[in-house]
Amino acid sequence: MNVLFLSLPLAIAWVAITGSVSPHNFVIGLALSLLSLAVVREALASRSLPRRIRLLSVLLLVGLFLKELALSAWRVALTVMSPRMRLVPGIFAFPLTVTTDFQITLLANLITLTPGTLSVDVSEDRRTLYVHALDCADPDAIRRDIANGFERRIMEAFG
Repeated sequence: MNVLFLSLPLAIAWVAITGSVSPHNFVIGLALSLLSLAVVREALASRSLPRRIRLLSVLLLVGLFLKELALSAWRVALTVMSPRMRLVPGIFAFPLTVTTDFQITLLANLITLTPGTLSVDVSEDRRTLYVHALDCADPDAIRRDIANGFERRIMEAFG
């Protein structure tokens, strides 16, 4: 039952991405999602998913990500189009409050998907995330933004 529960949203995503709303396309999406889930089943079986998931907090996290995605894309576009790019690229250490593998992975992926930032590595003790920023002139401000934004929302949704 869990496989069907997971494959239906994937099939719907397939229909949305391909732009073809037809029964045949939905069946293809369902088959691809079932095949994908079969491939990763063993990897998922050994990992524990979050025990508590708060739907409203997940929606707020998605909203925050979309907002940050748009703002970051706009900032990067302005920076690239500027005649004088005054950038200070760099890597900074972000101390993690999130503790589970799922939370750390989600945070790292949200940071990487946001234009201008890239998750580079996680320390072996899983307490520090190293992040590359296109403009690292004020790493403390970036740390605060991540801690008060993505990390806080992840803890609220999956804590």
